[in-house]
Amino acid sequence: MHIEEHRWHSAHLQREMSLKVYGHWGQPLIVFPCSRGRYFDYEGLGMIEAISAFINGGRVKLFCVDSIDAESWYDFGVAPAVRNARHEAYGRYITGEVVPFIRNHCENPGANIMTNGCSMGAYHAVNFFFKHPDLFGGTLALSGLYRLDRPEFGLQGHEIEPVYFNSPLAYLPGVSDTATLEAYRRSRIVICCGQGAWDEEALADTRDVERILLAKGVPAWIDIWGHDVNHDWPWWFKQMNYFLDKLTSG
Repeated sequence: MHIEEHRWHSAHLQREMSLKVYGHWGQPLIVFPCSRGRYFDYEGLGMIEAISAFINGGRVKLFCVDSIDAESWYDFGVAPAVRNARHEAYGRYITGEVVPFIRNHCENPGANIMTNGCSMGAYHAVNFFFKHPDLFGGTLALSGLYRLDRPEFGLQGHEIEPVYFNSPLAYLPGVSDTATLEAYRRSRIVICCGQGAWDEEALADTRDVERILLAKGVPAWIDIWGHDVNHDWPWWFKQMNYFLDKLTSG
């Protein structure tokens, strides 16, 4: 398998940031790690091996980025607005530095990049896609939480205002711009969740996203797996294999 590691000083974050590339060619995926995770977690936790047939077969090319969750949503010692500002800087790093890097690496200035992640990575995948449908052609998100006003992030309902535009279930109902909605409708949106252990909140959020998109006439593949499907890597391996086969066939 072709693997590369890249590191540079991010002007937007004012710190070194790393990413790993897996594969030579194929559908580019920008992969966000789980909560407070690292850019090498897809490899270290077994996902790269689990989907190696798609990478080695030239069907997908992964760009696994680092997170700064510990400096943003999980930095409980600072105000919500400060956490949001740090995430916004991360957003500028992704859109202003990583996306151009991916396009250059793929030798395609119009590369149709999909976002991807599991758990907290799914939150990032969904949030970045819905905020930037001009940059991303879809999302493949597994077992994510899509509201920030919850104990997981140390936020209560009355604290939603400073983080509103990074909380998909807060801002999505208000999206009415025709161009944005048409961009959503042209995209490939896949959001999956199990009904087993530790996925109760993610399941509720996934159904809420489904309801909003349905009301707006946005096609999406919302796939709810069984009651034995837990919030854990073995099931995400199976889900990734299943969806990548569907998304990259033909």
